[in-house]
Amino acid sequence: MKRLYTIIGILVAVVIIALVGNQLSQRSNSTKPTVGILQLMSHPSLNQIHKGVIAGLKEEGYVNGKNIKIDFQNAENDQSNLKSMAEKFKNENAKVTIGITTQAVQALANASSKTPIVMGAVSDPVGSGIVKSLKHTGNNVTGVQHVEPVAQQAKLIRTLLPNVKTIGVIYNAGDDAATGEVKLFQSLMEKQGITVKTYTITSTNDIDQVSANMASEVEAVYVPTDNTVAAGIQTLLKNTDSANVPVFGSVQSMIKSGAVATYSISQYDMGVLTGKMAGQILKGKKPSAMPVQHVKTGHYYINTTAAKKFNITIPQSILNSAKKDGVIYK
Repeated sequence: MKRLYTIIGILVAVVIIALVGNQLSQRSNSTKPTVGILQLMSHPSLNQIHKGVIAGLKEEGYVNGKNIKIDFQNAENDQSNLKSMAEKFKNENAKVTIGITTQAVQALANASSKTPIVMGAVSDPVGSGIVKSLKHTGNNVTGVQHVEPVAQQAKLIRTLLPNVKTIGVIYNAGDDAATGEVKLFQSLMEKQGITVKTYTITSTNDIDQVSANMASEVEAVYVPTDNTVAAGIQTLLKNTDSANVPVFGSVQSMIKSGAVATYSISQYDMGVLTGKMAGQILKGKKPSAMPVQHVKTGHYYINTTAAKKFNITIPQSILNSAKKDGVIYK
C-alpha cells in the first residue's frame, strides 16, 4: 500500500511540474513581442520570401521562441482570410507585422494605421496606395519593393533567341505588378523590332485555354512577376512544350519548373532584407523614418534541360555567372 501511495505521489508531482512548466512557458511567450507574418498563399517564390524573413530577423538578433513570438498566417489566396488574419494581429497587439504580397500588406494596412507594417516584396507600393512615396512613406508602412530587372530579362531573351520576331506575354490584368512589367517589356522589345502579343487571364482556370491559343501564335513566351500565372505554370508549360515554344520566366521558381532562363532578383534575398527591416523596427526605428528599399543585384537562373529541348545555346559566360551566383537546373 505504501508503494502505491508513493507511485501516486510521484505521478501527481509529475503532473504538477508539467502544469507549472506549461504556465511558465505561456507566461514567457506572452512577454515576448509578437511578429505577425501574413502570406497570401503557399507558393515557392512566396515561401522563399518567408524563409528569408526568418533569416533576416535572426541577423538582427531575433529568433522565434527565444526573444520574439512569430505568428505566421497563410491566407491560401482567400481575401476573407487576409482580413480576419490581419485583424488577429491587431487584436493580439503585434509589435510589427509583415505582409508577403501587395494584397497581404493592404489587408494589414486596412486593419491598423498604428501597428508598424513591413512590406515583403511589393512591386508598386506607391501606385497601390500603400505608401505616399518611397523615400518618405508618411505612415506606419515601410519595407521592400520588388523591382525585377526587366531590361536585363529582355536582353537575355534577345541573346538566346536572336532571330525571334513574335513574343507572347501572359499575365493577370488585375495584377498591378505584372501590368507594369508587361508595359516595360513591350516597350523594350518593340524598340528592337519585336512584336509583343499580350494575353490576359483572371484566374488559374483561364491558363489552359489562353496559353494554348497563345502558343499557336507566337515564337516564345515571357511571363512577368504574376502570382496567378506562377501558380499555374505547369499548365502553361504543358501547352507551350506541345507547341515547341520556349518560355522565359521572371523569377527563379518558374525556371525550376521548366522555363528556360531568367535574370532575376532572389526572392530569398528580398525576404532577408524584409526581416532585417522588421528587426530594426523591433529595436525602435519608426517605419515613417525608413525609406522603402529593394535588392539591387540579380542573378542568372538557367534550366539547361529546357534549353536543350528547344535547341537554345546558352553562352558560356552566362553559364559561368549562373554557376557562381545563380542556379543551374539540369
